[in-house]
Amino acid sequence: MSDENGTPDTPAGSRDTEGTPDTQGTPTGRPAMSTGPRPEPLRFFGTTWVDHADGYTARRVAVAVGAFAATVVSCLVLRFAYQGLAIADIGSFVTLLVVIMFAICSALAFRHTWDGFGKRPDPDRQASLRGLLAIGFVGSLVAYFFRALTEAPGEKLHREEYEAALKQHDKRVSRRTGNPSKKRRRG
Repeated sequence: MSDENGTPDTPAGSRDTEGTPDTQGTPTGRPAMSTGPRPEPLRFFGTTWVDHADGYTARRVAVAVGAFAATVVSCLVLRFAYQGLAIADIGSFVTLLVVIMFAICSALAFRHTWDGFGKRPDPDRQASLRGLLAIGFVGSLVAYFFRALTEAPGEKLHREEYEAALKQHDKRVSRRTGNPSKKRRRG
């Protein structure tokens, strides 16, 4: 599982080789075989992002409202921290440095989170930015809120990967139709 968003580390459309064929079918109407591509679940959405069913819109609204509420609460916590610095009378220079640090880290976290919705982040870079992203958590929450207004966060990336995996799978399956031993030999 990925640490930052709770999704598996395997890309969308990866094969699940265990189990038996699913006779119920997939949300897209394709029969799901144990060797075929499967959509990667998103946090809070599962695989409802594939066909926007099972309360997808309600979940998106709930995620947007939740991210907004978490942003407001986080800003209140930061406000209390700022008041604590003012009460401690540590000086305006240190207070200014703390405010600038949170602003810069939040901006960088917003950008990193927003870019992560469009492409898979490099795990090494992600690990090196972990502290910065923790300090700039408000930026990540704001990015999550804005993305949830238009789609499930990460849906575009997962949809592209899943559709590419479906095309590749369909191409492989269509090449293997029929029994090769019964083919006529030319000659």
